[in-house]
Amino acid sequence: MIQAFFFYYFAGATIISAVLTVALRSPVYCGISLLSMLLHVAGLFVLLNAEFIAAVQVIVYAGAILVLYLFVLMLLNLKTEERFLHSRYAIILFFAFLIGGEFLLAVLRSPFSTKVGEISAEKIVEVGHTQTIGMAIFNNYLLPFEIVG
Repeated sequence: MIQAFFFYYFAGATIISAVLTVALRSPVYCGISLLSMLLHVAGLFVLLNAEFIAAVQVIVYAGAILVLYLFVLMLLNLKTEERFLHSRYAIILFFAFLIGGEFLLAVLRSPFSTKVGEISAEKIVEVGHTQTIGMAIFNNYLLPFEIVG
């Protein structure tokens, strides 16, 4: 019950923050709503028992990328007017929600939605999250990992 409450809170706050990130006119307010979105996504990762990914989300995205974004905004010294939503974007926003809803329905009806991975929850609890991620990266995805690195 309490986990469902937190899931709905984090999911709703993430969606609202994402919409505010692209809808607000002030770049500083957009940055603050982006920070809120990234922190709420990290909360979703914590609910999924993926603490390592949540920590990476906070450190890399909310820490480094957002600071770089705000630094560039301070250098640009933009002058903008304060308006919440533009009326010309209402139709675009409606179609974006419509396409997003159709995408969600397609994902939920996909035959891959019930697939389970090779690593079980018992093994993750036994070994640990970070070690499980390392084993998956270095055993199954070594070549793509090396190419990216």
